[in-house]
Amino acid sequence: QVQLVESGGGSVQPGGSLRLSCAASGVIYRFYRMGWYRQAPGKTRELVATITNGGTTNYRDSVKGRFTISKNNAVDTVSLQMNTLKPEDTAIYYCNAHNLLNDYDSWGQGTQVTVSS
Repeated sequence: QVQLVESGGGSVQPGGSLRLSCAASGVIYRFYRMGWYRQAPGKTRELVATITNGGTTNYRDSVKGRFTISKNNAVDTVSLQMNTLKPEDTAIYYCNAHNLLNDYDSWGQGTQVTVSS
């Protein structure tokens, strides 16, 4: 059973940085694509970044050059380094584990990120 627990959210001023972490258990990484999604109030959940077992990354255009996704299989952690944060980055951020064998998605409980002056 996959379990995902996010941490590292908070409030920051525009231009600031935050690092989100996702502690993953029950994930066999060669069968999963890991990722971060976000959902702002009144909006649908959207992809932020993904990373494959081989380390291939993918980002939504609005975060390219500012956010970096990484994973450490040895400690079962997926991280999202967020730099130069903007007010439009404000959202609840969710860790995702996508099973490549059956297309099943597992989600964490989410962590709030607020960017405001």
